[in-house]
Amino acid sequence: MTPQEKMAIPPQAMPEQDPQVRRHNMGEVATGYTEKQAMLEASRCLQCKNAPCMQGCPVSINIPGFLGAAAEGDFTKAIAIIKESSLLPAVCGRVCPQEKQCQAYCTMGKVLKDVEKSVAIGRVERYCADLQRESGKQEVAAVKPATGKRVAIIGSGPAGITAAADIRREGHEVVMFEAFHKPGGVLVYGIPEFRLPKSIVQNEIDNLVKMGVKVETNFVVGRTRRVQDLIEKDGFDAVFIGTGAGLPKFMNIPGENLVGVFSANEYLTRANLMKAYDEQNADTPYYHGKKVAVLGGGNVAMDSARMALRLGAEEVHIIYRRSEKEMPARAEEVHHAKEEGVIFHTLENAKQILGDDQYRVKAIECVRFELGEPDASGRRSPVEIPGSEFTMDMDTVIVAVGNGSNPLISQTTAGLEINKRGNIVVDENNKTSIDGIYAGGDIVLGAATVILAMGEGRKAAKAMNEYLASK
Repeated sequence: MTPQEKMAIPPQAMPEQDPQVRRHNMGEVATGYTEKQAMLEASRCLQCKNAPCMQGCPVSINIPGFLGAAAEGDFTKAIAIIKESSLLPAVCGRVCPQEKQCQAYCTMGKVLKDVEKSVAIGRVERYCADLQRESGKQEVAAVKPATGKRVAIIGSGPAGITAAADIRREGHEVVMFEAFHKPGGVLVYGIPEFRLPKSIVQNEIDNLVKMGVKVETNFVVGRTRRVQDLIEKDGFDAVFIGTGAGLPKFMNIPGENLVGVFSANEYLTRANLMKAYDEQNADTPYYHGKKVAVLGGGNVAMDSARMALRLGAEEVHIIYRRSEKEMPARAEEVHHAKEEGVIFHTLENAKQILGDDQYRVKAIECVRFELGEPDASGRRSPVEIPGSEFTMDMDTVIVAVGNGSNPLISQTTAGLEINKRGNIVVDENNKTSIDGIYAGGDIVLGAATVILAMGEGRKAAKAMNEYLASK
């Protein structure tokens, strides 16, 4: 097929549930490509010799290779190529911001002058992964003979899962410690079922267990055991810290202590990990808000707003102090939220939250903004318009303005260097200031993406395997 013929193939739209139906259920919004769509979309790849798309992939998947195989209908070969670099293709194919990573570099998108017309790499990746999982033909990764070395993985999110698999492959004993009652980290407590079915995450954990990785839940490192105790008392030869960024940030405005104000972390954890939406089978209490305001413009804000609809809210409003162009959320998530009826208020922000005589939220006072000069992030800074205050009636407020690192490990680990934001400081090999202890993912980067965390886990695992071999 010539490049001109490839360019003539239209981008394949992702089949989705109807917005007015899906806003009332927890089923996956995007229902996935058909085989024909996956092959057609993969056929759009120009097979560039310099593979610019790979520059945007944090784990360097051979993208032209797997797309070439998928275009020919050889999905077994395609998923094998993906899994040379990525352990979580079904996850990444759903939640990674491909439009800012691999697809941003795609030659097709550049030729057609529209990143949305780039080859839909993530959607084809998802199809290949789903096909293998649903066929029951997943193979357990080979493990080398036992070395006698033991490694502790703290945290079972994407960084921990990746590090555990790569270290276990070398024959080391691996024990993964998770603070919650279910493993998966942010993949289970943060990302809603309608974006990432939890059965997919459990499948990946099951594969680790089949490799011989031991998983201990309800184990809070820093409380149940200190990091250094794992080495000095429990006989681990090395430790990987991948505890993520789960400490919610607030705006420090009046009224944030009222009944009906939640961090996005708590709100989503109740709904996702503790299944508050399933009232017939779960006893998890949640706040039955009818008029909900979500403060923030990232993916977590979109998840919170869309979850509020599914929990019965009559109105959901997103309030964001910049314009929609500056929103850090994926364009796809913004689009889905709008389709489902979420109301957007841009260039506005909450100034205070107002309560009734029962200390419950009754309204929020907002102020309007205009955009000034770009700040350090490259986004134009919001500038408050004096005298532009106004009030909106609300009964629930969800604060989704970012997360920081939980200080528990740094406070209980003597000699562990952290930066001013509370993130663990590591070298180019993800080694911390303490020999034998490595870290990666959001605890190092701050809140980032699944694929970046996986890249961190892979890099740390490589260094840890070398360290263990030297011992």
